[in-house]
Amino acid sequence: MIASVAVNWTALEPVLPELLLIGVAVLLIGFDLFLPRQRQLLPWLTVIGCLTALAMVLGARPAIGFGGMLLADGYAMVFKSICLGTVILTTLMSERFCAVINLRQGEYYSLTLLSLVGMLLMAAAGDLMTLYLGLELMALPIYALVGLHKRDGRTSEAAIKYFLMGGFASALLLFGMSLVYGLTGTTEIARIAEEITARQLTANPALLLALGLLLTGFGFKVAAAPFHLWTPDVYEGAPTILTAFMSVAPKAAGFAVFGRVLYLGLPALHDQWGPILAVLALLTMAVGNITALCQQSLKRMLAYSSIAHAGYALLGLLTGTIEGLAAAMTYLVMYLFMNIGAFAVLMLLAAPGRAGESLDDCKGLAARNPMAAALMLVFLFSLTGIPPTGGFIGKFYLLKAAFAAGYTATVVGAVLFSAISAYFYLRVVRYMYMDEPRQTDVLHVSPGMSAALGLCLLGVLGLGVFPGSLLDWTLAALSGM
Repeated sequence: MIASVAVNWTALEPVLPELLLIGVAVLLIGFDLFLPRQRQLLPWLTVIGCLTALAMVLGARPAIGFGGMLLADGYAMVFKSICLGTVILTTLMSERFCAVINLRQGEYYSLTLLSLVGMLLMAAAGDLMTLYLGLELMALPIYALVGLHKRDGRTSEAAIKYFLMGGFASALLLFGMSLVYGLTGTTEIARIAEEITARQLTANPALLLALGLLLTGFGFKVAAAPFHLWTPDVYEGAPTILTAFMSVAPKAAGFAVFGRVLYLGLPALHDQWGPILAVLALLTMAVGNITALCQQSLKRMLAYSSIAHAGYALLGLLTGTIEGLAAAMTYLVMYLFMNIGAFAVLMLLAAPGRAGESLDDCKGLAARNPMAAALMLVFLFSLTGIPPTGGFIGKFYLLKAAFAAGYTATVVGAVLFSAISAYFYLRVVRYMYMDEPRQTDVLHVSPGMSAALGLCLLGVLGLGVFPGSLLDWTLAALSGM
């Protein structure tokens, strides 16, 4: 009996962080229902649960679970760390903001953790069925989260748009998976590559159609153009704290499955998907950066900015090399800190009865709160790609990998679009330092918000000055892939 229990426990080892997070999510719901006076503990319980799960992920041994359905390898560890880090930072920022907009905190934190479980499954997916299970488990709580703030009419519209577009993209993804299964006879990602080679399917039109459907579905999940149309409206309509979460964690999970399927399952088709991703990367950077130029809403501008940064991350994937994939993973870690930091400062501008989302709300921020303006300056410099911030180093690694793979024209386009982005990022800096303030109220910074801003600043500057350790970490994580 004891031996049997030990074997079962060992079998569950690859999913212990996910099981822990599910338990914490249930605990949060019970706390909110039965101990309403202790709701101030909810964010801290969430943070403790995520930190424990992060420690388990970083300390876990590489393992294959459930007959290859889950791969708890170094690749999964990096993406799981990004998703967990995003939830930790956004939770630290949530306490005051949820109170300002009167958001039901128990539901918010529990749904966030359940969505996080789906992301962790996506990062470790070794089978197309596990991949789809994780994707839907990630998406369904987010649909509810987007519409959770019922007093704002924009949230209902955003939730409906996201639900409809998400369902359509999932259908295309399932169709592509079904074609792959029909041609190869397996849904295990590693075996798909073997069957494609053994059956000489690289020129099969049905497989190329499946590739197109998979790229479309994944393109929606990472908000790559022309599959980005849902992003600005959903990001603008959702509560800002949720927009910060959605702009990083689901995008990282999307890139996790994107890279896993292309590099592990379809490497023989690189001659087909490499050029397609090059076009998608250029189109995504063009749409994101050019459209952001004319935005008057800071929140919507950051939404288009997130689209552009998906294009930069695609530069790493299209190479088909381990160096390129490591560069994309490194960039996503840096993007976590700079993007969450920018949204954190945006949330400081919110007050009861005022969203604080327009560019005009940034005017004179340096006079109202010099520290907040200085932090926003650093985060915007990093998003632009100005040294010595992490954004510059991340873009450098991506451009270097793409250039080494022979995508010279794509690299030139990425540099041009990065230069264009300087206009709308630095315009915010001008508003903060050179205009008179429109508001005179004092910005309230909670302890959790201070901790989140400090961690983001440390990540942006620390990884910008000492980037080698992060790149070495991602390369080491890929060594066994």
